[in-house]
Amino acid sequence: MDKPHIIEHVSKSIDYTVFGSRWVPSSARLVAFGQRAAGTGALEVYELRQGALHRTTEATKKSGFKCGTFGASRLEERHLATGSFGGDVQVWDLERLGSPVWHAHRKHSAIVNCIDGVGGLGIGGGAPELVTGSRDGSVLVWDTRVDEPVVDMSADGDEATRDCWGVAFGNSFDSERMVCAGYDNGDVKLFDLRAMKVRWEHNFPSGVCSVQFDRKDINMNKLLVTCLESKFHVVDLRTQHETKGFAMVSETAHKSTIWCGAHVPQNRDIFMTCGGNGGLSLWKYRYPPKRSDTDEDGQQVGVAGTVEQLQSAMLSTQPVGCLDWHADKLGLFTTAGFDQSIRVGIVPNLNLQ
Repeated sequence: MDKPHIIEHVSKSIDYTVFGSRWVPSSARLVAFGQRAAGTGALEVYELRQGALHRTTEATKKSGFKCGTFGASRLEERHLATGSFGGDVQVWDLERLGSPVWHAHRKHSAIVNCIDGVGGLGIGGGAPELVTGSRDGSVLVWDTRVDEPVVDMSADGDEATRDCWGVAFGNSFDSERMVCAGYDNGDVKLFDLRAMKVRWEHNFPSGVCSVQFDRKDINMNKLLVTCLESKFHVVDLRTQHETKGFAMVSETAHKSTIWCGAHVPQNRDIFMTCGGNGGLSLWKYRYPPKRSDTDEDGQQVGVAGTVEQLQSAMLSTQPVGCLDWHADKLGLFTTAGFDQSIRVGIVPNLNLQ
């Protein structure tokens, strides 16, 4: 009876391709965004009330939305930052969707695939910032007090540009801050924003769909990397060897692309993966007895732990593209799928794991 279960609480069909659903912080509302058949953007706010999702706000914009985050917003404002198919990065007040409160117009030359935020919602030290990754290969860091990116991590002129599919902030405490970016050729790069250099890079066998630190606001601990070809990897970031890099464990799941992975906010060792087969899988990372050891040269080398599957469930016949846990309600999550549906689900007994 103590085993967690993945339960679909409510499902809502919508009339556009939805690329994301995010909980509005400290509320029973969620925002869904995507692209309509005509290429315009759809942005809707729903309230979870009496076992159903009720739409409270909707807006149609010129360009479709591919990604969104509340990570750089103050809790009192709860502004949503979005990346569009047109290359725009915008910040929206959900109470007044007429025009964005901040807009970086086409600073990316192609679709903005991914976005993350830090410094808002009381999470992470330092100023609120956004990071975006695009099909043009660029990774840009934004301070929404100015219109130009504060950091540009584009490829050098002689480097081939790769499609950036995933970005994430981490190691954000005191004056430290890291950005991780994953690319379509399997590259993962860890950028140190304080030293302004690449701290670590690794090539995985298949394209990287998403990256996420288990916590943004602590000394970096673990990194979850989900990929094409049914693979995900958990990288232990505590010990870096000069030549061997970080220790990691790899796992196969879903028998299809793993579109994303999301750690439970209340327990950084439990995470959910979303599959191209329409399924969800719940996992727990178990640490080894010792997280580092000494190699034959006397240098410290990391030791990877193991991953245990706690539960799995099929939600749809189409891929599940994103998942967002509620920061205040343990086990409550929302997903968006390519069957043009948004869902709210519950995982009970997570506190017993």
